[in-house]
Amino acid sequence: METQEKIVNRYVEKPVKTKNGFAMLALILLLFFGSIAAMVCGPVFLSATNVGAAVAIAIAGALVLIFDLFLMPGLKILNPNEALVLTLFGKYHGTLKKDGYFWVNPFCEGINPGAQGSSMTTNLNGSTTVSLGGNKKISLKTMTLNNEKQTVNDERGNPIIIGTIVIWRIVDTTKAVFNVQNYRTFLSTQCDSATRNIARMYPYDLLEEDSSNEKTLRGSSQEIADMMKQDLQERVAMAGLEILEVRITHLSYAPEIAAAMLQRQQAEAIVAARKKIVEGAVGMVEMALDRLNENKVV
Repeated sequence: METQEKIVNRYVEKPVKTKNGFAMLALILLLFFGSIAAMVCGPVFLSATNVGAAVAIAIAGALVLIFDLFLMPGLKILNPNEALVLTLFGKYHGTLKKDGYFWVNPFCEGINPGAQGSSMTTNLNGSTTVSLGGNKKISLKTMTLNNEKQTVNDERGNPIIIGTIVIWRIVDTTKAVFNVQNYRTFLSTQCDSATRNIARMYPYDLLEEDSSNEKTLRGSSQEIADMMKQDLQERVAMAGLEILEVRITHLSYAPEIAAAMLQRQQAEAIVAARKKIVEGAVGMVEMALDRLNENKVV
C-alpha cells in the first residue's frame, strides 16, 4: 500500500526557476532589432569594400534572429489565483504560481488535462486519446460543480431523485495534472459515487413517529451533506482537490412512486387532522367537567 502511494504521489510540487519578464522582453527586442539591422545594414555598407565581412555579418544576424525567436515562447503571463505546470522534454520541471510577467525555459510546455478545451475520445481498439487543447493555465479559484440529478435508491429501496452542488478548488497542481487523466471528469464521477453511497444509507423520510431520532435525507439534509463532503474528500484527495462544501439542491421521489407517496402523505395529513380534532374535543370536555366541578354543579 505504501509503495502504491509513493508511485501515485511521486511528483512533489516545486517552484520553477524564472527570470523577470520585462527584462527578458527588452533583451528579446534588442536582439530582434539588432539582428535585423545586421542583416540589412551589413551587406549595404560592407558589400563594396569587404564582401566576406558583409556575408558573415548577415549570417550572424540571421542566427541571432533565429535564437531570438526561440526565446520568445518563454514569456509567460499569470493572473492572480492561476498556476502553470511545466514539463521539460516529458519530465516535470516545476509549477509557476506567482502572478506577474515571467520568462521560463522556452522548451518547457504547459500541461492542463482539465482545461475547458480538452477532449477525450475512445478509439475502436479500446485505447483512449486525450486532446490537450484550451488554456494551459490551471485555475486555483474556488469553483462550483453542479452535478446532474440522478436516480438512486434510499435505505428502504425507494427510488429517489437527488441533485448536489459541490464547491471545490485545486490545492496541489501536480496531483491534479499527473495523478488523474482529467480532474474535472474525475471529480464529477466521484461525486456521483459519493452521492449514491450516502443516499442508500438513509431513508427519504420517516414512516413511524417513534423513529423521530433517525436521520433522513429530507429531515437531516445538513448532516447528510456533511457526510457527502467527507466521503467525497477522501475520494478526490489523490487528485489534489479540496472539497469546501456539498449541498443537496434537489430531492424528490422518482415519478414511478411519487403518486403513491403523495397519497400516503395525504392520508397521514388526514389522520393527523382527525387526531387533532379528537384531542380538541376531549380537551373541551375535560375543561367543561373541571368548570362544572369548580362550580359544584356536578
